[in-house]
Amino acid sequence: MLQLPRLALLPLLLAGCGALPPAATGPARPPSAAPAGSSATLALLETTDLHANVLSYDYYKLQAEPSIGLERTAALIAQARAQFPNNLLLDNGDTIQGTALADYQALVKPLACDQTLAIYKAMNLLKVDGGGIGNHEFNYGLAFLSQVTGNRFDVDSVDASKPRCAGPAFPQVLANVYSVKTGQPLFAPYHIIDKQITATGPDGKPVTSTVKVGIISFAPPTIMAWDKRWLEGRVYTQGVRETAEKFIPEMRARGAELVVAISHGGLDDSPYSPTMENGNYYLSQVPGVDAMLIGHSHQLFPNAASTVPQFNLPGVDKVKGLVNGVPTVMANLWGKHLGVIGLRLRHDGKQWVVDKSATTVEARGIQNADKSYVAPDAAIAELVAEEHAATIAYVQTPVGATDFRMSTYFADVGDVSAIEVVNQAQSGYLAAYVKANLPQYANLPVLSMSSPFKSGSAGVSDYTDVKAGNVALNNAADLYLYPNALYGVKMNGVELKAWLEQSARRFNTIDVNKTELQELVNTAHPSYNFDTLTSADVRYQIDVTQPPGRRIQGLTFKGKPVDAGQEFLIATNNYRASGGGNFPGLDGSKTVVASPDNNRELLIAYVTQQKNLTRAKNGSARSWRFSRVATKGPVVFHSAPNVIELAKAAGIDNVTQLKLDDGAGKGFALYQLDLSK
Repeated sequence: MLQLPRLALLPLLLAGCGALPPAATGPARPPSAAPAGSSATLALLETTDLHANVLSYDYYKLQAEPSIGLERTAALIAQARAQFPNNLLLDNGDTIQGTALADYQALVKPLACDQTLAIYKAMNLLKVDGGGIGNHEFNYGLAFLSQVTGNRFDVDSVDASKPRCAGPAFPQVLANVYSVKTGQPLFAPYHIIDKQITATGPDGKPVTSTVKVGIISFAPPTIMAWDKRWLEGRVYTQGVRETAEKFIPEMRARGAELVVAISHGGLDDSPYSPTMENGNYYLSQVPGVDAMLIGHSHQLFPNAASTVPQFNLPGVDKVKGLVNGVPTVMANLWGKHLGVIGLRLRHDGKQWVVDKSATTVEARGIQNADKSYVAPDAAIAELVAEEHAATIAYVQTPVGATDFRMSTYFADVGDVSAIEVVNQAQSGYLAAYVKANLPQYANLPVLSMSSPFKSGSAGVSDYTDVKAGNVALNNAADLYLYPNALYGVKMNGVELKAWLEQSARRFNTIDVNKTELQELVNTAHPSYNFDTLTSADVRYQIDVTQPPGRRIQGLTFKGKPVDAGQEFLIATNNYRASGGGNFPGLDGSKTVVASPDNNRELLIAYVTQQKNLTRAKNGSARSWRFSRVATKGPVVFHSAPNVIELAKAAGIDNVTQLKLDDGAGKGFALYQLDLSK
């Protein structure tokens, strides 16, 4: 695999400084005495997957967005603290990446050592008690993570001689990621919080006591594939279950009365593996776990109405919020919800223990019953005003222009207006590099895969939508959401088809004989895993009446069927090339080019070079169609209301808007797809 030299497309300087992680905890101290039979409620408040959404603002659309933002979660935190005077506010991770603000502080004007990230400033203001580390914390590299968390990582690529930098004011823990150099955890694996509480004695009178709460955190082991370029040879991971089995007895020995697992992952009852992405089903079975704060999946739990497979497993109570009997919460994403576990405690004469039968679990939303939103905490906006203004100024920098609107409202039914330009930037970069440096691959066709990153999963405003006119940096961030690196892989015809088959899992299997409504989109397969070719040389059909794995029909290259042994170079990103999304054959072994350059940088450079984008040149090369088939009942999907003209402009003439409101209460319209056309 070739590692490319750094290309000077944009100045990307990652400064790193840090210090040794703090000790996991001090010597064990006996908790303050409380009479046997005393009782109390301790609320665990969870934020998760904030993704640097400090404010209720969409930097890609340059407008307020009241459905997101920690500044609004703050209202829920205040309400919960008023209801539960005994409380701990804990963050689950995926905190520092995800918005233009985050990229600005990491890549454009890198944070100085004495500065604190905007998201951490807000969390400090809210007096967060502890935090875990998610997979996206690693996206900007170990040097940056070391700096902004105020830790010194003893790993290659981090200058251990630099001083400790400003980090958050709360302890951060991570138990299952280790330094290759030292064999020690990258962060403190756990921390024990001496929490003073007010309890009720057996005589009904108030009692002041201390409960020792141990927090331990886990990141998905799959970070080793997703951020291989930063992590390989520097850190390694261990499985969630065995890590918990190692450290929880140690936490108990050090006096922890309660153990709270802050695990950045979801639930999966597949056979256990130390590398599994969502291992919390098995974590819940480890003795000594009193509560789980989970995340990563961007879902809501508990949720009685949820149809998500991970919440409908044996032993999972989606109404009460229990996983194999362990109180568990997942608070969605972007500050939309606050997880609240009301741990009912009783004192047995020696220590505080959890009464699970009286414990409550809920996820509270920032949207009120009347569809309005809770008011933001004005102090947070004031706190980060300078960073916010600088980010807005940055993202408004024009780099080119477009004569057509680039959107993903109809990407699931074939609109490539927001995808083709990304593919063109990726394939152009890869082709130029191969021509100059890899003569052994010079005769191979170069293709590109990209996906619609924003397709409504986070709400009706969660779509890419770049209006005709100037294209600015914020538009590039809207078109390419993540700070991935460009990778090139070599695949044969069989592997290319398998890649497309995995992408086609985006769709449900349609029964032509059903007369009732059938949903086209399989929401369990996220849009960012719906990879799409946009090449005039490639054609194929997706037959949604066939089961997954048998849907790609008529795959041709330059008018001829793709041969099984025919080889291609395909531009993609480090996440996909290294195994993200579980695409067959994409496990890192097919990578022939590993660029340090960000896909979004390449897009910005491409638009800057092109100057003027047109639909004919940059937004109409649709490689795929649905196979034509007549269905007895309607096939439907959901998108924003009253945007049907965008489908027509993209040449999609088999879509109609059935209902302005699909009835689910989230603002989506219901559309019908006529598969016979």
